[in-house]
Amino acid sequence: MRRLAFLAPLAAVMAVATAAQAQPAEVSVSIGPALQEKLEDLGAPEVQREADRLAAVVREALARAGALEGARVELVLVDIRPNHPTFEQMAHRPGLDGQRSVSTGGATIEGRVITADGQDRPVRYDWYSTSLAEVWGFGTWDDAERAFDRLAANLVNDRLVTR
Repeated sequence: MRRLAFLAPLAAVMAVATAAQAQPAEVSVSIGPALQEKLEDLGAPEVQREADRLAAVVREALARAGALEGARVELVLVDIRPNHPTFEQMAHRPGLDGQRSVSTGGATIEGRVITADGQDRPVRYDWYSTSLAEVWGFGTWDDAERAFDRLAANLVNDRLVTR
């Protein structure tokens, strides 16, 4: 038993060293110029919340999978379309119904990944529902969030450009 007593401290040191080496990817999301022109119609706070959600979804997926460790992921939310009217849209168009007014939604995301070894790799992804039959969920941004999840899965699997 004494012979193996040195293994516990060694295992603890190795765990700390491994944790120090494994740096999660740094993820940032900005709003693209074309989308900034639509902020007044969609509502700037809602779009910013979705940009923040995109960053969180990607960050969590990469951390969970241990993918792109030490990389910098710089994404641009190029376009986003809601499934239901946003609060801003309903305020300007009283005839819209927040639940019964349904549309196809989705998002376009571009950017780049700068890997830990310095490679600069482009990122492109878009997904939009093509018919009302594809729209699922009752949230305003469900299809956009579906696009975020799919982009995150692609990044985990090193598929950076898909169109």
